[in-house]
Amino acid sequence: MSPDPSSPAAEQAWFTAGDEPQLIGSRCASCGTYAFPAQTFSCPNPRCDSTTLETVPLSRRGRVWSFAVNHYAAPPPALSPDPFEPYAVAAVELDEERMVVLGRVAEGSDLAGLRIGQQMEIAVEPIIPGADESVWKWKPVAP
Repeated sequence: MSPDPSSPAAEQAWFTAGDEPQLIGSRCASCGTYAFPAQTFSCPNPRCDSTTLETVPLSRRGRVWSFAVNHYAAPPPALSPDPFEPYAVAAVELDEERMVVLGRVAEGSDLAGLRIGQQMEIAVEPIIPGADESVWKWKPVAP
C-alpha cells in the first residue's frame, strides 16, 4: 500500500507492499553504510563526508535483537484498538545490513513465544486492526 499522497510521509516511501514487502533504505556509495529510513542529504557515518546516497531495498529477514510486550493502551492521540490487546515491539537486526530496525510484531504472533535471536521477516499490515493506514511489522518465521 502506498502512503497517502496528501501526507508528508508520501514524499519518502519507507516500505513496499505486495507478496514480498521490503523496507526501503539508503546506502552510501562511498563507505557502504546503510540507513533506515533512507537518508537523502549525507552519509550517517560520522567518519564519512559523502553526499552520494542510493536508495536500496533492505533485507526482508533478520533476528530479534530485543523486544518488549506492551500491556497498556497508549494515550491519545496514539491509535489503540478497542478493546485493547497487548502487542509487542521488536528490534530486529537485518541479516545483510547488520543494522537494527524497530517495528511492531505482526498480529496473531505468539507474544509469549518471542525470543532473542528468533528469525523474523517483514510483513505489511494495518497499523491497528481495522485501520486504513498500513505499516511494516515483524512476523516470526516458522522453524
